[in-house]
Amino acid sequence: MSDGLSRALAARLAETGPAQLPPELLHRVRLFLIDTFGVLGAAARAPGVAEVTALMGGWNPAPGAATALLGGWRGAPDAAALCNGMAAHAMDFDDQHDDARVHAYCVALPAALAAAEARGGLDGATFLTAVALGVELHCRLGLAAHNSLGKGWHPTTALGHLAGAAAAGKALLLDSGGLLSALGIAQAQLGGSAQGLFEQALTKRMGPGFAARSGVLSAVLARAGIAGPKQPLEGRAGLAALHERGEFDADSLLAGWGERWEAMNVSMKPFPCCRCSHSTIQVALALRAEGLRPEMLRAGTIRLSRVNHGAVGCRYDPATAANPVVHAQFSAAYAFAVALATGEAGLESFRAPTLHDPALVALAQRIAVVADDAISPTALAPTIVAIELADGSRIVRARERVLGSPEEPMAEDAIFAKFRGCLADGLGVAPTAADAFAERILHLGAADDAAMLPRAFQAMREASSRH
Repeated sequence: MSDGLSRALAARLAETGPAQLPPELLHRVRLFLIDTFGVLGAAARAPGVAEVTALMGGWNPAPGAATALLGGWRGAPDAAALCNGMAAHAMDFDDQHDDARVHAYCVALPAALAAAEARGGLDGATFLTAVALGVELHCRLGLAAHNSLGKGWHPTTALGHLAGAAAAGKALLLDSGGLLSALGIAQAQLGGSAQGLFEQALTKRMGPGFAARSGVLSAVLARAGIAGPKQPLEGRAGLAALHERGEFDADSLLAGWGERWEAMNVSMKPFPCCRCSHSTIQVALALRAEGLRPEMLRAGTIRLSRVNHGAVGCRYDPATAANPVVHAQFSAAYAFAVALATGEAGLESFRAPTLHDPALVALAQRIAVVADDAISPTALAPTIVAIELADGSRIVRARERVLGSPEEPMAEDAIFAKFRGCLADGLGVAPTAADAFAERILHLGAADDAAMLPRAFQAMREASSRH
């Protein structure tokens, strides 16, 4: 691995500006910003979000530099980034790069937005570039550290420290030296154990907030002249050696930079639960469309990759779960059961009282989830579902692709419908108001101040609360 990898990365980040981003990438970034603001709005009802936002608001009396979108207060940029990052991930409805296994926008948007507000006067095109490069780095880091989750890291959080620093650093207009320091300071703070995921604890949804907070703090410190280590990636105790134990494909970081954009390969979620269950939900919906009903099912088996099984393979039992909502979001058996029984897997599907429904619990407990060693251990999309019917017959269905991926993308109409639904569910926003906010994002450009976005979000939120 080259001793100059970190320095080369910082140089690439510094030299990439709005003019280097193709129009199709900028359009895609705008669509994902719409999606992220939507799922963030839906989190107004999510357990833990209001409590954390209120706590941080109490510690950050006005006036402050950056906006906590659901709290409505302006405080320290790192505190606002923490709250917004948590909210963007709380519903498990945010994007994912399926191969890299990172949720990118829930880190890049809060980090870039807080830094843009703190700096002031950042134009919309530069803001879009900051978000795009934060996402790009996050995805490339996930591909380089391709077995990060298998080692016990939550890649969104752990790798997000560096991606958040890149997004915030670009929003603060740091040069290559400043970006290198920001990356080094972020690596010095790097954490992100997947234990919260394994135990289905609320800290799992806080991970992107931790990463966004770290990214903003790192970039601000670098801007103030604080120097970080110069080899945060390749050093003796850098990301590759220490955190990834040498299992790190350095070529994935810079190969094809400016020609091939991993940000174009980010997937959008059609269902508000762990991405590992999405193809299983699609099988369930297809079986329901064919006429299968819960009472016809004697037993079932869902076969997944080993990493997927580690995330969503638990036996479903909300009565004993520490957090029943997170438990449902991370249960392939429940996801299959609710989709088959109700014909949908939406926001209410993963809330009480639905997730406690005795018939759904009983159905989910008739379904075993197993790791299939014939499936590549880190593969996300493949699922094989075998159903034993009460009449003794058997049905087997498999899927190799997942909805929302580049291979099977969501239509733009579906993206806007999801956005409207999320804002209506969490904040009571009318469709016309949601569409007006989306139009602001779709036309965001060099003539706009990026700080317009949190102001417009707050205005939309406040107008909805008066009706």
